[in-house]
Amino acid sequence: MLFDFFFAVREAGIPVSVKEHLTLLECLDKGVVYGSVDDFYVLARTCMVKDEAYFDRFDLAFASYFKGVQAIPDALLKDIPAEWLKKIAERWLTDEEKAKIESLGGWEKIMETLKQRLEEQKARHQGGSKWIGTAGTSPFGAYGFNPEGVRIGQEGGRNRSAVKVWDRREFKDYDSDRELGVRNAKMALRRLRRFARDGAPEVLDLPDTIRSTARNAGWLDIKMVPKLHNAVKVLLFLDVGGSMDDHVLMVEELFSAAKSEFKNLEQFYFHNCVYETVWKDNRRRQNRINTVEVMRKYGHDYKLIIVGDAAMSPYELEQKGGSVEHWNDEPGRLWLERLLRTWPHAAWLNPVDERHWGWTTSTQNVQRIMDGRMFPVTVAGLEKAMKSLA
Repeated sequence: MLFDFFFAVREAGIPVSVKEHLTLLECLDKGVVYGSVDDFYVLARTCMVKDEAYFDRFDLAFASYFKGVQAIPDALLKDIPAEWLKKIAERWLTDEEKAKIESLGGWEKIMETLKQRLEEQKARHQGGSKWIGTAGTSPFGAYGFNPEGVRIGQEGGRNRSAVKVWDRREFKDYDSDRELGVRNAKMALRRLRRFARDGAPEVLDLPDTIRSTARNAGWLDIKMVPKLHNAVKVLLFLDVGGSMDDHVLMVEELFSAAKSEFKNLEQFYFHNCVYETVWKDNRRRQNRINTVEVMRKYGHDYKLIIVGDAAMSPYELEQKGGSVEHWNDEPGRLWLERLLRTWPHAAWLNPVDERHWGWTTSTQNVQRIMDGRMFPVTVAGLEKAMKSLA
């Protein structure tokens, strides 16, 4: 049962095992879901997908496997869930389309008519205005038009008016090769989590409460513990201005995700390359902080993340006085090497497409200075960066 679906999911590149497939079958046998494609989709994804990065691939595999369905099993004819219409329609239909539905008898009337026609119809139908089929104006079927339709057996939408669209892909931005959004960045940054408890006791410690209550002969003894927090400490150095203006949105999303994920986060700004000073506030750029002071203040246990496109004149890295903004007494290479000695766990995140790194000499030089620890700003790239920092 459903072996072809199992292999379709495997072929989509999702690491699903036989054990997870058997879990899905057991859930179906126990009646966890019944009569709802939506419910089966959620159950199948829960059982078979263990990493959010594969949600998009699962959606594609699911839609591909179940597209073109021309019949509904007899067991479901008399039990088609009304929530198919209600939940999706409330979310996607316009007020005008909802009014049309109500004017023709409402949700209950539509469902009653659909079940009746499923029972009456004995063969495939194309065109027309009554039977379930294709290219018609019946409310039930595919590749036709009706403002109150139930789409059955159609790949993708046409008029965007079907009440039921179970193959809508809700997680298409999760694919590991896509650039980051805030949600994707959070998901990838979590690879660097290391939890510890700190602060005031405010969370119930249920196991300790049970043990303590048992020792007290059943007299309730509530135990509290501090909340778990991500104990990882991160220093974030962000390149701003110049060619980085093309990547402002991406860096903003990454910074927002980092602030959300890391309690111990300190950020500093620089332009092109880190030199003897950095700053905390771009609006007061003249209030600079000595880089040496930053190195003294934050211990070796911090993780260093530098975000920049590494696109600059080679002189900025290799020569004193090479900076485009000021006279630098020492080349940028020396400052980068000092940062790496201070914080050995370091990574450089480059928002430029990895295929273009070889076009810029400075990018190649920075990559060598970082000993290859330069990663693209994609979910997969960020996950690799977090793994290198762990």
